[in-house]
Amino acid sequence: MSEFKCIGLIGRLASESTQYSLQRLVSYLSKQKTVEVILDEETSSVLPGTELKIQPRSVLAKKCDLIIVVGGDGSLLAAARAFAGFDVKILGINRGRLGFLTDISPDEIEYKVGEVLEGEYTSEQRFLLNSEVYRDGELISKDLALNDVVIHPGKFIRMIEFELYIDGEFVYRQRSDGLIISSPTGSTAYALSCGGPIMHPQLNAMILAPMNPHTLTSRPIVVSGDSQVRLLVSKVNNLNPHVSCDGQTHVVSQPEDEILVKKSDRKLQLIHPVGHNFYDTCRTKLGWASQAAK
Repeated sequence: MSEFKCIGLIGRLASESTQYSLQRLVSYLSKQKTVEVILDEETSSVLPGTELKIQPRSVLAKKCDLIIVVGGDGSLLAAARAFAGFDVKILGINRGRLGFLTDISPDEIEYKVGEVLEGEYTSEQRFLLNSEVYRDGELISKDLALNDVVIHPGKFIRMIEFELYIDGEFVYRQRSDGLIISSPTGSTAYALSCGGPIMHPQLNAMILAPMNPHTLTSRPIVVSGDSQVRLLVSKVNNLNPHVSCDGQTHVVSQPEDEILVKKSDRKLQLIHPVGHNFYDTCRTKLGWASQAAK
């Protein structure tokens, strides 16, 4: 008998491939008589006419013990922010492109999900980043990110200027296209394109990766995951930098605003099929050489 009694389903919207995989998943799960299946309210538009119970994510977070996300990493990032901190595990079926977080392929749905329901899986915790924006000492925005918090110029291609402090110590004043503050989970995402290192997801660390800095000596740095990162938006800026969490939520800052980023107390419980390996994922997704030395 499966340890999972209530399973929530979330799918990428406006995707025929997601609809097909969800239908396969619903067909398989409906045969598991001891499991209750609930469809996410937003996702219900992908399965019109479904007989499944439909609930908002706030209800899924309290009632479900397993959430299956069908989509790409973006779908799982959104789910992570919704379900982090709750006693619920997250499993991803890849219907996106790279799929670093959604690691079950569509043609293995029944087999791999079946293994998970039988208790054959590995589990890990991922930490999220907490982002806060202050104006004149008052909190105006607060959000979570599983991958990264990014400070960038928005739709304008202009450099922004800011001061960076780590645990209260001044690091530098910089002019650049922005700064990426990444968790280990996000090290294979946006930060990688800016020359950041790949970190094992279980490391307690953060990457600070400048975006096109106006100096050749500015490089990504790695700091403790327990650090507090503080950015002060310079008053000389002639634009309002954006603060983005996982590329999905945005707030527009103003000169002299303060941006604080630190590890969140809320954790994500991510599960993988048996045999999942981080380095194998890197080889597959990043095109590393697959031949081992003899």
